[in-house]
Amino acid sequence: MKNRKKKTLVSLCGLLSACMLSAQSLYVTLLPKEANHQVDVLIEGKLFTSFQYPTTQEKPFLYPIVSPEGSTVTRGFPLMPRQGERVDHPHHVGMWFNHGDVNGLDFWNNSYAIQDKTKYGHIVVTQISKVKSGKQAVLKVVSEWRDQLNQPLLEETTSYIFSATKHTRTIDHITTLKALDKKVVFSDCKEGMIAIRMDRAFEMPSTQAMTFVDENGLATTVKATPDNTGVNGHYLGSCGKTDDDVWGTQNSWVMLSALKNGHLISLGFFDSPDNVGYPFHAHARGYGLFACNNIGAQVYNKQEKAINVSLAPHQALVLKHRFFMQSGKKVSVKQANEISKAFAKK
Repeated sequence: MKNRKKKTLVSLCGLLSACMLSAQSLYVTLLPKEANHQVDVLIEGKLFTSFQYPTTQEKPFLYPIVSPEGSTVTRGFPLMPRQGERVDHPHHVGMWFNHGDVNGLDFWNNSYAIQDKTKYGHIVVTQISKVKSGKQAVLKVVSEWRDQLNQPLLEETTSYIFSATKHTRTIDHITTLKALDKKVVFSDCKEGMIAIRMDRAFEMPSTQAMTFVDENGLATTVKATPDNTGVNGHYLGSCGKTDDDVWGTQNSWVMLSALKNGHLISLGFFDSPDNVGYPFHAHARGYGLFACNNIGAQVYNKQEKAINVSLAPHQALVLKHRFFMQSGKKVSVKQANEISKAFAKK
């Protein structure tokens, strides 16, 4: 009898725990706005982000991205510029996914600022194939990676899986890239793959101007900003490196934290052991670019072997990444490792 009561109590405790965990998950609503070329993502009626695919841009992206307490963590420029922010790199829009060298074409740096498109590619959304709201909302999108003549090289099928609790937001980004009628080669390149351009608060304080050269030899100068009021970004990689030292290192996860509007916000990317190039290299810059790259190694460190991925016609490559954001407290190393472990099972 005592054993039966004990089992019943354990069973009830387990059920209660499961219910509590379920109660922590918030409902995510996906709201398509076809005329505006976007799908809004709402957490209990409040905007978290929008999947946008305007014809005026060279790729789709998520913009803006809003933290659980309501702070925008993405840069405003070039869509909605805000006073005091940097206005470099117009191709850094919200959160996006692409690469700087695909059959010799640069998909990363393409934007309205590029006049001669000969060496550039662009991504066009062809279908929104699934829109499912819920505690795990799913948005499935089909796109084509096209060359300068508008001929498709790749078909991309991406599932965005959105979930949330009171203090967290999660986006699982699962992408299948399938070559079409011709061979497609992704070459080792520093400019990739999943990325976000951050609000000024998440930059690292600096008074130095910086110049960066892209894969086509074009230089962009990030101007010095002597006023560092409210600028307090801090990078941490799973390798143990911090801030500028994270750039070019391999990590299963990279986190970025900052205080904005009186709230501590941590956010970051997580890699999957199933991915080519695992663990990814951090293409994370102090001026606000935060990217993680699975097809780039030697370009960061000459001692490493180059990663080049060749897809035969109709062959596919699957890449899985997680974006996680938390308000109220910094994501600890232990917590990040737990998130990483859980994502590895996906």
